[in-house]
Amino acid sequence: MEELPLKLGINLPVLITQVVTFVILLVILRFVAYKPIMRMLDERSKRVKDSMEQAEAVRQQSARAEEEVRKQLEAASREGQERIARAVRAGEEVKQKAEEEARKEADALVKRARTAIQQERDDAISEVRREFADLTVLAAGKVIERSLDKEQHRDIIEKVLEESITHKKD
Repeated sequence: MEELPLKLGINLPVLITQVVTFVILLVILRFVAYKPIMRMLDERSKRVKDSMEQAEAVRQQSARAEEEVRKQLEAASREGQERIARAVRAGEEVKQKAEEEARKEADALVKRARTAIQQERDDAISEVRREFADLTVLAAGKVIERSLDKEQHRDIIEKVLEESITHKKD
């Protein structure tokens, strides 16, 4: 059996030396390269994981901010609509007040006009009475051909006219 490894070209002392060298190389590589590489890969994996978590946090924060902006826009829209409604109501109130004021002014103007017309009518009636009294005195004077006291007759005629007016009203 010893011949078989020799026939294959295997030299046992060289093989053992190579195996020992290989094991020493593996131990050295494990401490020198494998652990630092694994530590570096672990750190990188951790950084990637942290970056992913941070990105997720930023995405969630962005979603919350977007929701907050949407709520603020809705609130602003509602407030704008309320302000518009208040402005419309205020405009209507101003319009109604203006109409009411115009109506009051028109009523006051009509009342003043009626008062002025009534005053003018009363003045005209008084004037007509005086002229009628004068004409009556003049006519009576012509009829009886003597001069009558105008003031006395005017008073008598005024009393008669007053009595006729009060009788007409009753």
